[in-house]
Amino acid sequence: MKFKDYYKVLDVHDDAELQTIKKAYRKLALKFHPDMNADANAEEKFKEVAEAYEVLKDPNRRAEYDEIKQYGGAQEQDFTPPPGWKSSQQPAGFTDQNQDFSAFFNSIFAARKSEFQRDDFRQQQGFKGKDTELEVPVFLEDTLSETLKTLEFLVPVIENGHLKQVKKTIKVKIPASVTEGDRIRLKGQGAAGQGSGQSGDLYLHIRLVPHPFFNVHGHNLMLTVPLSPWEMALGTKVVVPTLNSKITLTIAPNSQTGQKMRIKGKGLKSKSGVGDMFAVLKVVMPTSTNPKTDQIWQELADTVSFEPRSEWSKTL
Repeated sequence: MKFKDYYKVLDVHDDAELQTIKKAYRKLALKFHPDMNADANAEEKFKEVAEAYEVLKDPNRRAEYDEIKQYGGAQEQDFTPPPGWKSSQQPAGFTDQNQDFSAFFNSIFAARKSEFQRDDFRQQQGFKGKDTELEVPVFLEDTLSETLKTLEFLVPVIENGHLKQVKKTIKVKIPASVTEGDRIRLKGQGAAGQGSGQSGDLYLHIRLVPHPFFNVHGHNLMLTVPLSPWEMALGTKVVVPTLNSKITLTIAPNSQTGQKMRIKGKGLKSKSGVGDMFAVLKVVMPTSTNPKTDQIWQELADTVSFEPRSEWSKTL
């Protein structure tokens, strides 16, 4: 019969205090509990941990074990109790053998049903279900009002000691004014708890989907408005998009690339109000020319006295 070093089983020192032993047991019991661990040897590990705690939690039984450890701890495989050994820690009601514990335990202590048997542990302690993290893509247009989304995701479920992933489908309301990186907690929508344990929570991480036209700056939107050189020079009216409509912008004559036009209240919603939209003007040159357009550009160059790099002359 192999000697069992209960201190090594719980990974504590021989002089560990009871509080340390309790913490070590709790950690290992959670790790190896068959309802939480699908490994083939999890149940045996759980029983070994429970057996070690059954001995070391009781001061008198621990003292007897320490005495036995001094006697036979080095014998390992060929351990037998001292001649005539009989534990003094045998309250009335002990049975002859405890099938949940090892032959080593039963050779030293009369056995009883452990208060840490698997069914009782599950009912008394329970395990909270695992929290679930889920990224939720949201279009900029959907941030203007509350939207209802159907979400599908996988949650871990242990059935008959086997871990598997089960698809869960729920409908959730995404509030207006959500922004990139917002975290929304849905209590009890994660994995189911074990025993009396509560279900885990579902955490939604908001990810704003990039828009083909708008860039986001806080709660403001930036829209680049392409214009031809003559539109910038002569002025014009341009129909531009917003998140939920279209508006007409009046471009003043002789406008400049990079110039910003503010459209109030056409940005993203926030708890404090609504952001603005900024139209950023940009000259776009034609991609092709012909002899006639080349002649017009040359006449313009010869007619207009304009030096676009005049500021450079101060430093060059």
